[in-house]
Amino acid sequence: MSEQKTRGDTADERLTYEQARAELATVVERLEAGGTSLEESLALWERGERLADICQRWLDGARDRLDAARQARESA
Repeated sequence: MSEQKTRGDTADERLTYEQARAELATVVERLEAGGTSLEESLALWERGERLADICQRWLDGARDRLDAARQARESA
């Protein structure tokens, strides 16, 4: 099972911000619609948490790049 988790994590790391955000929106819609079993709801929630983390890493990286560009411009 840990092998499958590792492969999934690797695939997740290749998601673009837009892909992760779109999938996260789908997960939220499914959770809000209801009608899923407790087990499926928990799996969706966990997937949503992973996708939210991916989105946050992308946003943090973008912020770091902007900060670096500002600092480079100010010191030039």
